[in-house]
Amino acid sequence: MNRTDRLYALVEELRACAPRRLAARELAARYEVSVRTIERDIGALQQAGVPIFADVGRGGGYTLDKSRTLPPLNFTPAEAVAVAITLSRAGGSPYSRSARTALHKIVAAMSADDGASARELAARIRFLAPAGNDDAASVPAVLEEAVLIRRVVRLTYVDRTGTETERDVEPVTFTASDKGWYLTAWCRMRGGCRIFRTDRVRRAALLEETAPDRSTESMHDDIPSDYVVRPLEFV
Repeated sequence: MNRTDRLYALVEELRACAPRRLAARELAARYEVSVRTIERDIGALQQAGVPIFADVGRGGGYTLDKSRTLPPLNFTPAEAVAVAITLSRAGGSPYSRSARTALHKIVAAMSADDGASARELAARIRFLAPAGNDDAASVPAVLEEAVLIRRVVRLTYVDRTGTETERDVEPVTFTASDKGWYLTAWCRMRGGCRIFRTDRVRRAALLEETAPDRSTESMHDDIPSDYVVRPLEFV
């Protein structure tokens, strides 16, 4: 059994036995590898976002939280690769750091054969980019969290003239255009809606205050008239 198949089998084994714990020695004997190999495999799965927990001491072992994992999925290899292509083109978008974890979870929940076929197909996909072209700047994680949990943020922001200001804002939406990603927020310094380019945010700090619930419709006044705002479709 190769490592990819073993990782998939470990997840399914732990899911089937949960909440009972399985010892590393027991798993090593089952898959005919060393205890150290099992420990490395478990570590790799944990880094990929699989919720495996270890209990040390007598009677300890590994257990998996079934409520936070997916059962085997009927994704075809082509569907999984289509998701991977979409995620790989989302560099610099909000929550892009979560995309890789999501993809690991999808592939881990596929059958071993389909997962292997998806990896083989993915190896035949290429992206062409200009030499020296840097990846898009990531949206600050603080802004992602602020929109998710509705919290006020203190921004240090540089405008188009190079002027740096510090202000408290109430994040409402992320908006994408052909020029990059923007944070639409209520600016307390200006007393109105403002749109901030995320790549001009120098520092961002999450405050303890909960942001008021503001209508997204009232946040589109600064959008150029030749643009149309479309919401993200999620089915």
